[in-house]
Amino acid sequence: MADNFTIVVHGGAGTILKEDMTPELEKAYQEGLQQALDASYAVLEKGGTAVNAVKAAIVVLEDNVLFNAGRGSVFTKKGLQEMDAAIMDGSDLSAGAVAAVRNIRNPIELATEVMRNSNHVFLSGKGANDFAIKQGIKLEPDEYFFSQFRYDQWKAIRDSDNYSLDHTNHQLEELMRDKKFGTVGAVACDVHGNIAGATSTGGMTNKKYGRIGDSPLIGSGTYANNKTCAISCTGHGEMFIRTVASYDVSCLMEYKGYSLQEAMEIVVHDKLMKLQGEGGMIGVDAKGNAAMVFNSAGMYRGVKNSGGRNEVLIYK
Repeated sequence: MADNFTIVVHGGAGTILKEDMTPELEKAYQEGLQQALDASYAVLEKGGTAVNAVKAAIVVLEDNVLFNAGRGSVFTKKGLQEMDAAIMDGSDLSAGAVAAVRNIRNPIELATEVMRNSNHVFLSGKGANDFAIKQGIKLEPDEYFFSQFRYDQWKAIRDSDNYSLDHTNHQLEELMRDKKFGTVGAVACDVHGNIAGATSTGGMTNKKYGRIGDSPLIGSGTYANNKTCAISCTGHGEMFIRTVASYDVSCLMEYKGYSLQEAMEIVVHDKLMKLQGEGGMIGVDAKGNAAMVFNSAGMYRGVKNSGGRNEVLIYK
């Protein structure tokens, strides 16, 4: 049994500057993160599983247009939304992931169905959408995913070969002011000492060629193992893929004996930084310890546990 149960969430990391943030927008972010924490905490408080807890948190964030996942997903080069998501159960290493799916209201629900009701880990594109229909996953029309600020963001660069992280692009600094939106993630430890991690994203604005980042890749953007930790990452996905970032945290804990905090700091502040990988990650271990580490200007993040801790943060 865990000493306590814990939920940690993130809503993206990047160039989030306080001087660019209005009080109203900051409040909206904090409320969005708090709603996700509360939904997940309600699951854990009733003795629910870590998997169901992280899924509950992600659904709330996918439904919130402020975040680059689900409803708030960014536009690709073709002016569409292509979404990725992954979930992993640390108790048995089962996992489910989807990439480049369209019109799926909650991609994390589909990833969970892949984990529970298919013989596979990772489905993509049309095949993943076909599986969604078979499983009765809720679909939405293109209009559901349209948001004006995302459209304006895309329109400004659609005729160029530039792509933009949802939260960082220096050439778009003026356009992107007050619009640092990101990938969402959640990690949890339940009362049974089981842990889980989940991540969901709309990827990069103006992305081409069916680009897929780290979020749905088990071991890169998402990982969970009861022996070590559950991790969800956010940032420049290519660097997280190249460093196998979330699994690297687990390895440092398993083979070197580092604590969760120590292992995450090595990966985020040393290994990723050497490749100029900007971003961060959240994590929990099977004792309910939580950590939130990032090397960017800010990361939307929050933690809530049965010991009474409840905080939502954006800056350092």
